[in-house]
Amino acid sequence: MDYKHDRIPNGIIMFGTAIGFLSHSRGNGWQCILSAGVAILISFCILYPLFRIGGIGAGDVKLLLMTGSYFSVDMQLHIMMFSFIIGALLSIEKMISEDNFKERMQYLCSYMMDLLRTGQWKLYGENLSTNYHKYKSNKIHFALPIFLSVMLGLGGIF
Repeated sequence: MDYKHDRIPNGIIMFGTAIGFLSHSRGNGWQCILSAGVAILISFCILYPLFRIGGIGAGDVKLLLMTGSYFSVDMQLHIMMFSFIIGALLSIEKMISEDNFKERMQYLCSYMMDLLRTGQWKLYGENLSTNYHKYKSNKIHFALPIFLSVMLGLGGIF
């Protein structure tokens, strides 16, 4: 859905989260459900600032929160970390293929310097040069890195 429609429907997220909570309830009942709730809450606290500055989309946040309903806090944090590592690698590949790596890195440095200087968060990407907008978009579909991270976790890689 993310690639085809550029969104992840709430119904799919809600259904997946309900299945995650139900699967947890078969374990140790409320203890497992509480653990999943804590994983979701910690994930939200980490992801919300990234969402607010436009660094990650709402569907991606909800998808990562959904994964928290299946895994322990420790596993959820690993999934998030590996999702961002995989996402960074895909982003680098995209910047290289679109020949805008230098421009994007200069913008990132400028953004970070402005943040340090003013202490004010702003929407990331709003001041990109007009040349950049000739490319498809300034984002990657994060559902793939999340999926790959979950598979790596389930496969015992971490």
